[in-house]
Amino acid sequence: MNQLFSPLKIKGVTLRNRIVMAPMCMYSSDNYGFVKPFHKTHYETRAMGGVSLVILEATAVESRGRISANDLGIWSDAHVDGLKEIVDGIHRHGALAGIQLAHAGRKCGVLSEDIIAPSPINFDDEDLSLRIPREMTERDIVDVIYAFEEATRRAKEAGFDVIELHGAHGYLINEFLSPLTNLREDKFSYNEAFGTRFIKDILSSVRQAWPEELPIFFRVSAEDYAEGGNTSYTISDALLTLKDSGIDLINVSSGGVVPARIHTFDGYQTKFAEIIKARTQYPVMAGGRIKTAQMAEEIIRNERAELVFLGRQLLIDPYFALHAAEDLKQEIDYTPVQYSRWKTSR
Repeated sequence: MNQLFSPLKIKGVTLRNRIVMAPMCMYSSDNYGFVKPFHKTHYETRAMGGVSLVILEATAVESRGRISANDLGIWSDAHVDGLKEIVDGIHRHGALAGIQLAHAGRKCGVLSEDIIAPSPINFDDEDLSLRIPREMTERDIVDVIYAFEEATRRAKEAGFDVIELHGAHGYLINEFLSPLTNLREDKFSYNEAFGTRFIKDILSSVRQAWPEELPIFFRVSAEDYAEGGNTSYTISDALLTLKDSGIDLINVSSGGVVPARIHTFDGYQTKFAEIIKARTQYPVMAGGRIKTAQMAEEIIRNERAELVFLGRQLLIDPYFALHAAEDLKQEIDYTPVQYSRWKTSR
């Protein structure tokens, strides 16, 4: 069997292969964060296409945690029914459903909201849609931690199999984890265990609301692409302080904490995942312009990562997993029965 199509068990769930749909913002909700028909079709189609796990886009745990006024939300019990419809659609086709719980922090672009961050530093002085954030008080920190706990409870109620905490791309958790954005001098400062106190406290609360048998993923930016910022080595050091905090897998991405020019190429983030895996012994998920079955198979076969995530590639090819099975001559038995005639074209 090709390793790309080998199952992977994480805690009490089993992924049918190693191909995961990455969370990608669709900016297709309304100002109240509700699920729309687009979301149901969008996510169910990727499950039908054969991926093992579909992770929903960054879903705001507070209204002030939105990137835009069109982000999905999970800050209210009223959001649960719509999210459950998405989960049911994913499950119909044998895939697992994940949700990325997120808070935009200083990158919240909703003008009506109170913008908060570890320190009062603007993301980009040239982007007038982003204001200078207010430095978070300890009361703000407690409120956000509780918001993550309540969002986790709602995710469980909606039937998700996996939650992912968004600690990448310059959003709130990432802002605590980077020396470029966390200039605090209290117990939440970067100098205190690489700024991990905030995520430790979130994880402690989240674990109270999330079943022990279900996994918790954590997405990180392994490289800030700026002088004095994080690298895969400093992020590894931070992750080592979280070893007993309940994280089951690290989703390795990069960038976003400050404006920076990023030179991308096919597989450009895989090395970051490989370094983090080797230095921390965490299972990892790698991605970043993975476009072919052969590239994905190589990453898994050479044990550079346990999973691969695809983003934009799945936007143009929702059936990447089926095409990969064809390319690798791999027999699979979870194709929708209505589509099984594709095998006769071999």
